[in-house]
Amino acid sequence: MGKTELLITIILFNIFFVLFVAAVMVYIRQYRQRKKEYLNEIEVKNEIHKRELLATQLEIQQATMQQIGRELHDNIGQKLTLVSLYTQQLLYENKVSEVSERIEQVSQIINQSLQDLRSLSKTLTDDNINQKEIVTLIQEEADNTNTFKKCIVSFEHNFKQLDLDFVHKNVLLRITQEFIQNSIKHADCKNIFITLNTSDDVLWELNIKDDGVGFDTSDISSSGIGLTNMKNRAAIIGADFSLISQKNIGTTLNIILKRQP
Repeated sequence: MGKTELLITIILFNIFFVLFVAAVMVYIRQYRQRKKEYLNEIEVKNEIHKRELLATQLEIQQATMQQIGRELHDNIGQKLTLVSLYTQQLLYENKVSEVSERIEQVSQIINQSLQDLRSLSKTLTDDNINQKEIVTLIQEEADNTNTFKKCIVSFEHNFKQLDLDFVHKNVLLRITQEFIQNSIKHADCKNIFITLNTSDDVLWELNIKDDGVGFDTSDISSSGIGLTNMKNRAAIIGADFSLISQKNIGTTLNIILKRQP
């Protein structure tokens, strides 16, 4: 083999080797890309499944509460009503004053328990969330809070109507209630400002702010279970959750649900 043929052989070998290495690198890169896409797809599917599971749990919880409310009203409520009638009859038939006083006390306790039971039953079976618009539900919550005159709650929105299903309305309402309760109980605030807006890119954006004492969000003991509940509820529907708090300035909650492309 001459020098020229040897040189050509070496060049061809180097070319094939480079092509082989390049092919291996391309394959590895494509494999990593496919693996990354596969893992991302699995992650997205798991996230969707998690949201669907949480939403289903919420609906089951609501249905269970309604069933408990109906059972309280139809079963235990009727029994307490019957006991109340018996005590009224005993009170009418009894002629001993001391015994009558005892029976009257028992009757009052039974009637109060019956009233509390009916109130609880109504709360559990209340279908307000399905029947009312979200702005009505939040406004009612603000009005109820303002009656106590501990903190002034203001509510504004930039739309006339926002069509939301039960899960979305339930999440918005419960988060609003949780924030208001925490602000009144812990923040010593004078004002709470609530806005619910929508736009072309955002299905809705909930912003709640108080002028209370604030707290350290990194301190688990200070944030408590309320913050966890709000985060979990936002996660149910895949909304972006943000909470900022500064001591002696106040706390701001922002939750955004973007429109699906």
